[in-house]
Amino acid sequence: MEPLHQLDLSTWQGPFPDAATAHAAAALEAGQVLFAPDLHFELCESERRFLSPTCLDGKSKNVSFRPATGALGGSNCEGQDRAELLRLLRRYYSHARALVTSICPAYRDVLADGFTSFRPAEISGRASSWRKDDTRLHVDAFPSRPVHGNRILRVFTNVNPVAPRMWRVGDAFEQVAARFLPAIPPPRAGSSWWLHTLRITKTRRTPYDHFMLGIHDRMKADEQYQRESPQTPLAIAPGVTWACYTDQVSHAAMAGQFAFEQTFYLPVSAMQTPELSPLRVLERLRGEALL
Repeated sequence: MEPLHQLDLSTWQGPFPDAATAHAAAALEAGQVLFAPDLHFELCESERRFLSPTCLDGKSKNVSFRPATGALGGSNCEGQDRAELLRLLRRYYSHARALVTSICPAYRDVLADGFTSFRPAEISGRASSWRKDDTRLHVDAFPSRPVHGNRILRVFTNVNPVAPRMWRVGDAFEQVAARFLPAIPPPRAGSSWWLHTLRITKTRRTPYDHFMLGIHDRMKADEQYQRESPQTPLAIAPGVTWACYTDQVSHAAMAGQFAFEQTFYLPVSAMQTPELSPLRVLERLRGEALL
C-alpha cells in the first residue's frame, strides 16, 4: 500500500467535492497519511516573530494549547505577545477541526479535542533519552495519558518558510504488532490501580494501553529494527499539511523546525472499519478483550 493519499484541497473549511472526501476516512483507517500539498496555514506578518525557539519557556519543546480550557503552556511570552500566540494556536485548532469534520463527516459528532501544539525547536540534534526520542520509528502511546482504545488522529502543518520537515514512515501496524507483541508480558494484577493512585497515570491504564506502550518502547529500543525495517523517507515541503492516525502509522520525525500539530481522539465505534484499529488488531493477536 502506498504510504500517502493525496488530498487536492486549498481551503480548510468544507463542504468539499465528493472526489476529495470519498476516500479520506478509508485511507486514514487503512494506515495511510493524508497529504495536502496545497493546504497552507498562513501566518500574518506580526505572527512571524514566533518563528523562533525563543518563544519557548526553556523547559518545553512545544508551545501547547488546550481547547477545552483555553490554557497556553510551554511559552515564556507575556502580555500582548502571549495573547497573540494564544490566538494563533486557537486559529490552528479551528482550522484543523474544520478540516477533519469536513473530509470525514462521520467523525463530526464524536471527535474529541486533544492538545494543539506549535513546535518551534529544531528536531535534529536535540538531546533526548531513547524512550522520548521521536526520531526513532514508533507508534504513539502515552505513559501518563491512557486512551482506552480511542484512536489518536493528528493533523500537522509545516510553517517553516524555507525548509522541509523530514519524516520516516514505517511498516504497517499489523506487522509491527506481530513482531513486538509476543514479547510483552501482560500487566501485573493491580498495576493499573497503583499507577492511577500514585498519579503516574491520569486515568487507569487498560490492558490495551499497557500493550501499546510496550510496543512503543520496544520499537524505539530495537536498534536493528530502526535500521533495517521497511521505511519510506518523506520530505514534507514548506506549507504542506498532512494527517494520520499516529497510533497506527509507524513514524519518526527526523528533522525540521516550525510546525503546528492538532491531536484528536476518536472512539473505535465511530470508524468505518473498526477491525483495522490497533485495538481490534491487538485483541485478535492476543485472543482476548483488552478493555
